[in-house]
Amino acid sequence: MFNFEHRFEILTTQASWVLASRGEPAVGAPATEVRPDPQRLAETVQGRVAIVTGGATGLGRATALEFAQRGMAVAINYVDLPGRDVAAQALLTETAIRALGVPVYCARCDVRSHDAVDKFVTTVRERLGGVHYLVNNAGVTHDGALWRLEPEAWQEVLDVNVTGAFNCIQAVAQPMRAQRYGKIVNVASHQAFRPGFGIANYAASKAALIGLTKSAAVDLGPSNVNVNAVAPGFVKTDLLTKLPREVLERAEHESVLGRVAEPEDVAHVIAFLCSEAARHITGQVIVVDGGLTLAS
Repeated sequence: MFNFEHRFEILTTQASWVLASRGEPAVGAPATEVRPDPQRLAETVQGRVAIVTGGATGLGRATALEFAQRGMAVAINYVDLPGRDVAAQALLTETAIRALGVPVYCARCDVRSHDAVDKFVTTVRERLGGVHYLVNNAGVTHDGALWRLEPEAWQEVLDVNVTGAFNCIQAVAQPMRAQRYGKIVNVASHQAFRPGFGIANYAASKAALIGLTKSAAVDLGPSNVNVNAVAPGFVKTDLLTKLPREVLERAEHESVLGRVAEPEDVAHVIAFLCSEAARHITGQVIVVDGGLTLAS
């Protein structure tokens, strides 16, 4: 004989399972107010420290100020360059960062020197309380047709743009691994993918930097350290003003957006890659060129 009471109990239990899986009250359970899931707290950057190499001018300066505006302590380095008063520009950048109410450290440091980089990073950790973000922005160019390129011009570009980034990554790797947290962003270039005439050394260095980015991401990923790169197109910096006007006009014409980047356009992307919003992104290259590399 069919037991209706038993059958009702089974159906009630099944309904309870279904409703529970949907987050709804079970059958027969008292009605209760459904609480929303806890909202994720805003990202905390107080006490975080960012190093931006070549941070006195141009894209480095914009990136350093972007970090400072977000409340992070910032360290920048610079080197003296022929025909440019970089020390004075570094002082202006340091003053602008300090005016934002965050700690700042600024010093001469040639990234080509392993010992100098180690000393710089050690001092940053002592004065600012640690290191959480590294932006390898320092770079140089020495353009020339391949058949006329001096060996010294080739070597200097590779030493600064690639070996310099390696030295900085190696210097921060130990503290970042120890704290199981870190974000590293390398500034490559769209010319790693689409080189123009006379930049064999520069294009090679930026392509190598992308390879270094991916390798470092593999090595440091298990320690919760993200390593990515940005590949800007032409950016409105002092260096851009030294290019022939027709080069800039061609870049604007070939860009899908019809313009070249402001330094802040790239700095915003760098800051994103250093944020928790990008915590699951590593070993990637984000091209920030206004669509320049899309041009045939």
